[in-house]
Amino acid sequence: MSNDISTASSSYIDSLRGANNQVTDEKKSDALTQEDFFSLLTQQLSFQDPSKPADNDQMIAQMTSFTMAEGISNLNSNFQSLAASMTSNSALQASTLVGKQALLESDTLDLNETSDAKGTVVAEAPVENLFLRIQDSSGQLVRSIDLGAQSAGAIRFSWDGKNEAGERLPPGEYTIKGEGQLNGEYTSLPIATFKNIESVNINGANGIIVNTKEGAVRLADVAEIA
Repeated sequence: MSNDISTASSSYIDSLRGANNQVTDEKKSDALTQEDFFSLLTQQLSFQDPSKPADNDQMIAQMTSFTMAEGISNLNSNFQSLAASMTSNSALQASTLVGKQALLESDTLDLNETSDAKGTVVAEAPVENLFLRIQDSSGQLVRSIDLGAQSAGAIRFSWDGKNEAGERLPPGEYTIKGEGQLNGEYTSLPIATFKNIESVNINGANGIIVNTKEGAVRLADVAEIA
């Protein structure tokens, strides 16, 4: 474009800035809108030198650049709205987990007044003579459960809360240990038990965090919700 066009463009931009400063109290904006761009383009065309008209390719390039910039800006706004919506939905879904139970690796059983205490023994290979030994808070053995031979995998168990004499024990936390014979040798096996979910948090990249008496754990690491 000619120098006259550049001068006119600069003058028009200055006038736009002056107008924007006058309406700052009504509406504050630091960016030119699409309407401002086309007004500027119209002024450029009206002040151009007839003997040296504006290059069509250059005009198209300006329009394309402006349209792309505006599209990217709108896309970013949409992504921000989507992210906010997903966070709200995650928080709503997470709130429904409170009061339920999460299956977590633990060596304690929570016994209540009525229902059985349940959990899982994890065996990487077939087990012979699998035993569960349950102790009270003082370390005294209150119940021994013989699960016999078991195949590899997650082995479910349930304790009715009774001792060896068939008496119902008081509610509370009990220690549990699993032992089985693997390849002719007795070894301890990891155990997972159900823990009450007391609260949940939304923790950014870590996702939903489940809080129990055992501590905080990511929902993605919870084996099962009951």
